[in-house]
Amino acid sequence: MKDILALIEEKQQIYSQLPLFEFLQDKSIHPAKRLAFAPYAAPFIMSFSDLCKYVLRQEPTNDKIQTILNQHTYEDDFHWQWFLEDLEKLGFNYSLQLNDSLRFLWSEETKASRFLTHELYKYIVQSEAIEKLIIMEAMEAAADTFLSFTEQITDELQLITNQEYQYFGSDHHDSEKNHNTRSDEVRTFIENIHLSAETRQKSIDLVEKVFELFTQWAYKLLSYAQDDQVSQSLDLKLDREQILETV
Repeated sequence: MKDILALIEEKQQIYSQLPLFEFLQDKSIHPAKRLAFAPYAAPFIMSFSDLCKYVLRQEPTNDKIQTILNQHTYEDDFHWQWFLEDLEKLGFNYSLQLNDSLRFLWSEETKASRFLTHELYKYIVQSEAIEKLIIMEAMEAAADTFLSFTEQITDELQLITNQEYQYFGSDHHDSEKNHNTRSDEVRTFIENIHLSAETRQKSIDLVEKVFELFTQWAYKLLSYAQDDQVSQSLDLKLDREQILETV
């Protein structure tokens, strides 16, 4: 298993060099505008709870690996609540009628987030417990990279707004670092899992596929964050806030 974990780390390093993360570090851009992709990420972030509850989780079980997976899903399946709170604080909770909300969530603009969910679902349901664990490890590595950059942005934002941001900020990132799978006992168990040649090859393929999915998603998020209409909308919001501060 150690060589698969090393592959995940290698892929994570490559992932961290994507243009999205370079953009997130650009302090010449207002921090709120660097998170302008947030609404477009909603279908994946909101459906991740379902992936945990109904796909990764299998109960009851006597399988040690599945038990680890189950514990992880309980640690992760409520983070969507933090996301909704951050959307409110970031000013993205616009008033929309139900039909308009549905059109947005199933629009071309959010297709990448829906596709990411659907493909992960497909890979997971076709996998044995050990392969699910590897998919989860790859997803967690991608999430760790993502949150390591957004946490820096929310640190900047907090100085401006005096508000805390749980999903994109340190609370979420810290919770990821403190998962049960990061404990010494569980980590040692995972590292010492023996993989057959067939499972090892399938695991390599899964790691490649998961990071390719998140890479495609990152490029889409970058395009939305740089979109002129989104930027102009945020400009208006930021201008209003500045006016109110001077009154």
